[in-house]
Amino acid sequence: MSTGFGLAGRTANEISAAVEAGVRSGALQAGDALPPIRAAAVQLGVSPATVAAAYQALRQRGIAESAGRQGTRIRPRPAVAPARGQFRVQVPAGVLDLATGGPDPRLLPDIGPALARAAADSWPTGYASEGYPPLRTAAQASLARDGVDGSELAIVGGALDGVERLLNAHLLPGDRVAVEDPGWANLLDLVAALGLRAVPVAVDEAGPDPARLEEALKGGARAFVVTSRAHNPTGASVTADRAEELKSVLVRHSDALVIEDDHAAELSVEGLHPLAGATRSWGFVRSASKPYGPDLRLAVVAGDATSIGRLTGRQRLGTGWVSLILQRVVADLWGDPVVGEAVSRARAEYERRRSALVRALRERGLTVTGRTGLNVWVSVPEETTAVARLREAGFAVAPGALYRIATPPAIRITISGLDVDVVPALADAAAEAVTFRGAAAGV
Repeated sequence: MSTGFGLAGRTANEISAAVEAGVRSGALQAGDALPPIRAAAVQLGVSPATVAAAYQALRQRGIAESAGRQGTRIRPRPAVAPARGQFRVQVPAGVLDLATGGPDPRLLPDIGPALARAAADSWPTGYASEGYPPLRTAAQASLARDGVDGSELAIVGGALDGVERLLNAHLLPGDRVAVEDPGWANLLDLVAALGLRAVPVAVDEAGPDPARLEEALKGGARAFVVTSRAHNPTGASVTADRAEELKSVLVRHSDALVIEDDHAAELSVEGLHPLAGATRSWGFVRSASKPYGPDLRLAVVAGDATSIGRLTGRQRLGTGWVSLILQRVVADLWGDPVVGEAVSRARAEYERRRSALVRALRERGLTVTGRTGLNVWVSVPEETTAVARLREAGFAVAPGALYRIATPPAIRITISGLDVDVVPALADAAAEAVTFRGAAAGV
């Protein structure tokens, strides 16, 4: 625990509020351990049950997590706004940022013409929760080409917004959710913040392990969230054979909610093999951020009538709808052949970078996963040393602890900012970082 933080309070609410304030101020940092329950109870002069209730509330709100024998600690990215930038990966000057995970700005299409056309569009403005008809038509056609029924469709503020709304439409705090392990860090944090319990399902390059999914669903998981392709952080993609295996599991658990995240969409070189319809409740989420720009906070969600009805009904009581101006822009981008060519060039360039890095790392004897997308996953003996050594060599990468639950240590390298001519130096540095740890450990 940080020396600048002092636990305080007489009730569970007061104790949890003190911890939350410590996170906001920076007195408590990611990974800091909270005092053991009995020690905290003695310190505060309260019962152990009071401290346990406070810690449980912090876990349910996604601020803290259980650390096994190490007790309770602050999550890597707690669900409370900390001091500015406190939990971001810090990239020193002169170090190449391969940790952030976003698309390469140099490969994004020019959205200026689409913005101008949206401003000149004569379609009526005003309160319109049904959405922009041309966007709905374009989305349904795009989904149909990939074998997804888009007759029931919602428009939301990005992929994670769609996933959150689907989970809230079906689940309650305490429910179990099967998630990929390793998996998208934002999703793992969201599950914790919603008070849901994550059940890890191992992932290989072909997608989630069907046997582990079966175990999770038999164990009571009420939902399953899966990345269709360009999996973050491993670069996995659900293959046709794996999709059939997963569907054979899901049909035996038809009450489960299945959420598919196709965030990469047009940027993926892999074809789509959807699971949609294998269960009664399902949602398929496709966003615009990766192909067209991170600030285009829009995604379309197809699903069964009940799920989409619940999602849109709740949406009308809050945000109401996604900006019609933004909807017009995305509809224009989807239909612009010039933009389509730019996205195709970006897809080819990302593939060139990723393939070059995966090949170079494997040539140096490293264990790597990276079939498609913007990230590769490199197994390491110990993450902290590997990340530090690579930073010293001029490369900032992300520690795997942000993305994994029960899988072994690894690092995530994002290739969006990586030029091919830098790949040999990066591969050499990665190999040296792993070898250094191995030598230090005497192996």
